[in-house]
Amino acid sequence: MSINLSIKKSYDEKIVKNYVFFTNENFKIDALDKSVVRKFSNQIKKTLNSSDLKDKEFLSFNLNPSQKIILIKTKNNQSPLENEKKGAKFFNYTKSNSFYKLSFFEQNINKIRSGSKYFFDDFVLGLKLKSYVFDKYKTIKNNKTLSLELFIKKNQINFNKDKRFSSLIEGLNYTKDLVSEPGNVLHPDEYAKRLKKLSRFGLKITIYDQKKLKKMGMNALLGVGQGSIRGSYLVTMEWNGSKSKKKPVAFVGKGVCFDTGGISLKPAKFMEDMTYDMAGSAVVVGLMKNLALRKAKVNAIGVVGLVENMPGGNAQRPGDIVKSYSGKTIEVLNTDAEGRLVLADALTFTEKKFKPKFIIDLATLTGAIIVSLGSEYAGLFSNDDNLSKQIFNSGQKVDEKVWRMPLNKNYDKLMNSKNADMQNINYVGGAGSTTAAQFLQRFILNKTPWAHLDIAGMAFSKYGGALNSEGATGFGVRLLNKLIEDNYE
Repeated sequence: MSINLSIKKSYDEKIVKNYVFFTNENFKIDALDKSVVRKFSNQIKKTLNSSDLKDKEFLSFNLNPSQKIILIKTKNNQSPLENEKKGAKFFNYTKSNSFYKLSFFEQNINKIRSGSKYFFDDFVLGLKLKSYVFDKYKTIKNNKTLSLELFIKKNQINFNKDKRFSSLIEGLNYTKDLVSEPGNVLHPDEYAKRLKKLSRFGLKITIYDQKKLKKMGMNALLGVGQGSIRGSYLVTMEWNGSKSKKKPVAFVGKGVCFDTGGISLKPAKFMEDMTYDMAGSAVVVGLMKNLALRKAKVNAIGVVGLVENMPGGNAQRPGDIVKSYSGKTIEVLNTDAEGRLVLADALTFTEKKFKPKFIIDLATLTGAIIVSLGSEYAGLFSNDDNLSKQIFNSGQKVDEKVWRMPLNKNYDKLMNSKNADMQNINYVGGAGSTTAAQFLQRFILNKTPWAHLDIAGMAFSKYGGALNSEGATGFGVRLLNKLIEDNYE
């Protein structure tokens, strides 16, 4: 369902279909008699007195056969996150009750004692987050539109004053769209073409194709994609929004557009879900689009490795040894531990070329992190306490939670190989997510602050969450945007 928001200066009470008001925890509207519906005051009070309000968050009743009043219970000093969740719940309420045209009033919104100066923005953001649907390939679509009208007389509310919210939604939905595309459509060749088009938003896009990557020595990344008829790519996105010459912040994403496991073939059951094995890259792309749209005052770099892991006649074999961009050699014991090979070259390249303030990589890297944390937290691994704390705090604010997991030299040595500098999987057993992170850390060569987010349990939801519908969640875009807003602008 699409959501259309319009701002109007005056209203005709004869054509308003659904009056919507925010109330206190007892469903009482402050200064109701002075509001735009003072003539409805007695009827509202009578209905409230006769209704069972226990545990209700929303209440609706007929004003007359063609008009309704809808009340939204709101706590004093609700946080921005609470406001968003209220909006998401309200979306479900409107959908289940077939309310498609809603009218809000500035006078009422100004009465809300909220913990956020952008109360209504937060509320609408929650509505929009929950309303996302990917129906591109359905021949019969739900073309219903939820129409929101905001009537303003004095323009005293902090609504829509900048592009923070609209840019975030655009970036987040772009991430969700990318993750939702099927593998036969969004293969690496098509993905690279789409990223090139982002230059119109002010991003500098550079695409390294197979020929260039081979010349550069990115054999770890290329090895993953060599069984596919599609190309392999490394794409960089640069946003220079700060006039200072400060080091950029950098984000690296795993973009395995479809992961069969290669020669170490995955079981057939649920393999269709491997279209979202490129979710880490999609988060980086959506974040960069958001930063460009809102003209973020930061210098930021996005780097994504785009490959397809297929069991073709030229596919990488278990036991192959490749020389990475860093110069370190890797024994590939399992071709289904491919994402770390893509990230290995991308991490070293990002550190060497851009010399960033920090690097954060995102990947649907291990099933082990789902065993550890389920679908409540992403796994956080880092060599820097301050960066870890910033990421954790940002995640708490937007309900994209992370939990820090250990790194240790005793885990690290489990990745040593008898035949090369390292192997790509720990066959001793256990600590699958940690040993994968230890592998990645070996490609941070100059002690750059680094964090790895394993989002395997968070990138896709079968049932939906408080702020997202079922399907692609876009987990990470809001977290990293908040990280930048709070610490680096």
